[in-house]
Amino acid sequence: MKRYSVFAIAREALRHHTGWERAWASPEPKASYDVIVIGAGGHGLATAYYLGKNFGITNVAVIEKGWLGGGNTGRNTTIIRSNYLQDPSAAIYEKARSLYETLSQDLNYNVMFSPRGLLMLAQTHHEVRGYMRTVHANLLQGVETEWIGPEQVKRLVPIMNIHGPRYPVLGALLQKRGGTARHDAVAWGYARACSAMGMDIIQQCEVKGVRSEGGVVTGVETTKGFIGTKKLAIVVAGHSGQVAEMAGFRLPVEAVALQALVSEPVKPCIDVVVMANTVHGYMSQSDKGELVIGGGTDSFNNFTQRGSFHHIEETLRALVETFPIISRLKMLRQWGGIVDMTGDRSPILSKTPLGNCFINCGWGTGGFKAIPGSGWAMAELVAKGEPGALAADFGMDRFREGRFIDESVAAGVAH
Repeated sequence: MKRYSVFAIAREALRHHTGWERAWASPEPKASYDVIVIGAGGHGLATAYYLGKNFGITNVAVIEKGWLGGGNTGRNTTIIRSNYLQDPSAAIYEKARSLYETLSQDLNYNVMFSPRGLLMLAQTHHEVRGYMRTVHANLLQGVETEWIGPEQVKRLVPIMNIHGPRYPVLGALLQKRGGTARHDAVAWGYARACSAMGMDIIQQCEVKGVRSEGGVVTGVETTKGFIGTKKLAIVVAGHSGQVAEMAGFRLPVEAVALQALVSEPVKPCIDVVVMANTVHGYMSQSDKGELVIGGGTDSFNNFTQRGSFHHIEETLRALVETFPIISRLKMLRQWGGIVDMTGDRSPILSKTPLGNCFINCGWGTGGFKAIPGSGWAMAELVAKGEPGALAADFGMDRFREGRFIDESVAAGVAH
């Protein structure tokens, strides 16, 4: 596959852009593969990419019931951070953040990573104590974060009202190398790199069943027929429970919708990511000028990808107090993503009761930021059959043994 470069752009401009190749191939499935990855979102494609890059395993199929990147990868608020409290969480998220730094060069595809900085506002004294604890934990973990006062917050975000009547800003946890990336570009970049290694990306191919023999996976039944495999990786986010049931085991996850919206485009007014966890809203500004705004999950299990007005009203009502100017903006569009939540709000990267079948799920509301680290760890698990250091603590057995990695309380918010 031809490399993208300034010279390629100049060359194609001279011949009226008639020589560009398709970014990835869309072949029909072969009879069998060494590895099948179910789910062509960011995590699934990253798993396939690092299987090829790190372990030389390229006889791989990534199968997707819809279109590439059409699930949560294309339905999120693109936040990237690694300032988690628990050691296993900080390790895998920091691995992902560090991989994002050079991902455009690695993939030869501009993922538009923007380390613009990320603020987590402390608006209660309880949050101040919690974030100071996180600063010290991150120092021990090698994650660069710092505590700043309200005056510094105001300098970074002039549009913010730090003297809100209910929730004044008492300070913030700042991660300078946190930020955002272009969600679609991450999926497209990984897909292009996988296709260049000879992997098959098969879209519009829904899994209907998982076939096994003697307790070991042998393949999957799909809408395009049976496809054999030596190893199977299930990476399907909010539909993990359904695919796990096909493979004969249950997961400790539940599916809920997480909603977000964007405003009409405006001139640049906020150049960092701001998370306000007390009122549960977070906001950044896209390259097109839209304010990207997110809130919490629905309080009931569902599989909808549409937003609901009552949830959006709740999020915006909370944010208007801290950012008064957004009260005058119009909403451009809204959406929801189906997220898979575990009891401790930490992911599962694990072997399963079915031999040679592995699962990556439970990222909940924090999936996009983890994509490179998740793919790196999952590829190691699939290739070696045992988890490496990054994935070791995220096995399914932790729920039976009581070894929870509790980020639902420790991190203040699971996003």
